[in-house]
Amino acid sequence: MKGRKRRAKKSTESSSIRASISFPTDVYNSLDEIAKQKKVSLAWVVREAVEKYLADKWPLFGHAGVGEIGSKK
Repeated sequence: MKGRKRRAKKSTESSSIRASISFPTDVYNSLDEIAKQKKVSLAWVVREAVEKYLADKWPLFGHAGVGEIGSKK
């Protein structure tokens, strides 16, 4: 229906934010191949890689504290 405003979804801790990311062709092809071998989505492979990167880079912060890195309180 035109003219009707969409309702915003209520924010929860488990909500996700959609992001558009560009990869070099060879990186994309590697990620796609991994996804096919594991029988999961490419998005799952990327999320898994990012979670591991964050855990390795900032192990003391855990999942919740990563967004606070570099911010002043």
